[in-house]
Amino acid sequence: MPRRGGQWARWLIGVAIIAAPGWAQAETLREALVAAYKNNPDLASARATQRGTDENVPIARAAGLPSLQGSVSYTKTLEKLAYGAYDFYPTDTFQANTSVNVPLYSGGGVRSAIDAAKVRVKQGQATLRSTEISVFSQVVAAYLDVTLNTAIVALNRNNVQVLEVNLKATSDRFEIGDVTRTDVAQSNSRLAQGRATLRTAESNLIAAREHYIQEVGHAPGALETPPPLIGLPKAPDEAVEFALDTNPDLVAARLATKAAGYDVKTADASRLPKVAMVGSTAYTNYLGTLPAQAVELGTLPHTGTAQIGLQATIPLYQGGLPSAQIRQAQANEGAADEHEISVEREVIATVRADFAAWRAANDSIGLNETAVAAAKLSLEGVRAENTVGNRTILNILDAEQELVNAEVNLVTAQRNAYVAGFNLLAAMGKAQARDLALDEDLGAALYDPQTHYDRDAGDANDWHRDPAPVRQSTPTDTTPAQDATVPQRALP
Repeated sequence: MPRRGGQWARWLIGVAIIAAPGWAQAETLREALVAAYKNNPDLASARATQRGTDENVPIARAAGLPSLQGSVSYTKTLEKLAYGAYDFYPTDTFQANTSVNVPLYSGGGVRSAIDAAKVRVKQGQATLRSTEISVFSQVVAAYLDVTLNTAIVALNRNNVQVLEVNLKATSDRFEIGDVTRTDVAQSNSRLAQGRATLRTAESNLIAAREHYIQEVGHAPGALETPPPLIGLPKAPDEAVEFALDTNPDLVAARLATKAAGYDVKTADASRLPKVAMVGSTAYTNYLGTLPAQAVELGTLPHTGTAQIGLQATIPLYQGGLPSAQIRQAQANEGAADEHEISVEREVIATVRADFAAWRAANDSIGLNETAVAAAKLSLEGVRAENTVGNRTILNILDAEQELVNAEVNLVTAQRNAYVAGFNLLAAMGKAQARDLALDEDLGAALYDPQTHYDRDAGDANDWHRDPAPVRQSTPTDTTPAQDATVPQRALP
């Protein structure tokens, strides 16, 4: 009869590193994270969104910078109406005008708008970090799900093989009258159940592999055992204290409240006077078509003027618009402040729950190891007792099922412990690319959103633009549909 079980580590370690067809070398978790870092569409989209947020700073700053306008026109008169004997009007007129406006004082509105935009850049950078952590959490879960479901498929295939041998042995014993037809029916029923469970496990493995493709960008082949997690806290209070300082969602919420405060100041400025220096030039040339009579009367063939002055705009009554805008900004500030508390509560609850899940999963590993060892001894004993007539075929089938269940529970606990540990680090804000030192495997510097901001924050060039966007993520439409293939040597 086929041998069952093996050491518990064989399932999440041994099965995981078995080379799948077409894969010569096992992929590591770090390599999967690097692949997602380079081509995950959610992360690439978040980076592009942040670059757009950066531009709010020069947009806000532009309201406080000089503006220069120019216009030119050419007019040709096709037909003139004569009034008496004199003709005073030219047939061709060229005009050129320029105007300049230099804001001097805007009630602090421009300054507040710039400050709000700068804070929202920091908020966006925190949100980008949150997206990065979320993507990595999904990759880790997908990676471990593939290894888990591969192990479960291997366990269930082995179980089906055992049940097939059991059925044949029971049928042979029935032929010689050693067991009853009921024993054969029980063996046949248990084999059918085992095959049904195997089909479900295979479906779960296919789903896990497809999810891996979605997150990483390519199909999983052989997957190595993930490295131990470092930096995990010793107590929930330690984890919460760290998360309150570094969780990117909470950092973003705090910055959103700060930005909303600047919005109130911006709205306040709408009730204050605005002062600007203004200037203009005007040039007119009749292009030699000015009639002689007009010249004789002193009309010049071309003229030019230049003016400069101060302009003050004093709001006297705006129909209640400023007050409504101020109240709206205050309400938004209050909403942002309340949302900050909501996010803080969520972070605290998530960290504590993740810590409890991580500890429970680790404890479950030891308990399930004990259960597997006990189930093996129980199965051996039941088989031995069956040979002397003290145990029935049903007792053997039950013992075999208990062992399979214990082995599945063990590999599930191993998966859950790792995922829960990574989720805990993520909730603490300790699962970014820099925390994982992915630059060592990336072969290049990590993406730094501050670089783009520093380049464009002070840009006042009307003609500067970036090249057309180039897609960073990779499509997966050419990736073959996955199956539940597990190499025969992965079976116990």
